[in-house]
Formats: sequence, structure tokens, C-alpha cells
Amino acid sequence: MSHDTKLIVVVRNPVTRAISDYTQTLSKKPDIPTFEELAFRNRSLGLVDTSWNAIRIGMYILHLENWLQYFRLSQMHFVSGERLITDPAGEMGRVQDFLGLKRIITDKHFYFNRTKGFPCLKKPESSSQPRCLGKSKGRTHVQIEQEVIEQLQEFYRPFNIKFYETVGQDFRVVFRTLLVFFATNVTTPPGHPMQFA
Repeated sequence: MSHDTKLIVVVRNPVTRAISDYTQTLSKKPDIPTFEELAFRNRSLGLVDTSWNAIRIGMYILHLENWLQYFRLSQMHFVSGERLITDPAGEMGRVQDFLGLKRIITDKHFYFNRTKGFPCLKKPESSSQPRCLGKSKGRTHVQIEQEVIEQLQEFYRPFNIKFYETVGQDFRVVFRTLLVFFATNVTTPPGHPMQFA
């Protein structure tokens, strides 16, 4: 591989990411098993099912170790998915720096879309509409028991720590902040069998 190749890797709290993946799949296949049934081989023993793709993807260090066989760490830039939501201009500034580009994307290019819960790009000159995430993004997540979230956080902890040490960047505070927000801002619509948050 070329030493000029640069990779941009967006990571987010792996528990939130798994719940988001499940929510998206559920919207297309409403008859799938519950999140808990898919996430655990044996929940009472805390045995997580790493064969389920939604869980496996969040084991970032395993993917990184594979990539490091082909690319140097200096060819990779790690973007916090959580900060991309809360500070899109800051994250894009760091991406532009990594790519050796002049910082032209700034705060003035974004606005927060309350419906989606994500920032959107303001209307580009060549378009009459702003650029937001597609219809499949920004869904309200399925409500997951706090105990399940804690079990998965504990499962991911050693993978996350090794990942942070390898990339030299600690995402812990950002991951924890968004997960606490997610866990404390759930509501259950009356009578809904899936109890969407």
C-alpha cells in the first residue's frame, strides 16, 4: 500500500453503536429477536455473543491490529463520532489538518437539526437544500435496560483501553458522556411493544 494513503476512522461508544445498528436493522426487519437475545450467548453469565456483527464491529482494537499490518498508525486519523455530533466544525478542522488541507469548513457551515438530532451542512452554493443525514439516520433508539448497557460496557472495557493506548487518544470521557445522555433520556411510548426511547 502507498505510504501516501490516509485513512479516516470514525469511532463511537461501541455500546451506543451496537444499539444504533440494532435499531436500524429492526426498522427493516421488525420480527428479529430482542437486542438482549442477540447481544448475549448467556446473559446471566455475562457471555457476550461476539459473532453478532453489531457487537464485533465495536471491538475496534481487533480491526486496528489488522489494519496495522498494512498501514502505519501515522496514516490514520481517528474521529470521535460523539464529537462529530457535538462539535462538527472542530472534528472537521482536525480532519482537514490531518489531510494537509486549509481549514475551510468551519462553524458557519453547520446547523443543528433538532428533528434528526444531528448537525447538518448548511445549503451548499450548488444546491437549494441543506445536506443532512439520510432517512435511515437519526432514529430514536430502542430502550435497553441499564443493566444490559453496563454489562456491555464492562465487556468492551479491555478492548477500549487497548485501543486508546494503541492510538494514543482516550475516547473514554466522550464515550461515557454520550452514553449517560442516551441512558437518561429514554421514554416509553404508551403500549408500544418494543418500548422505543
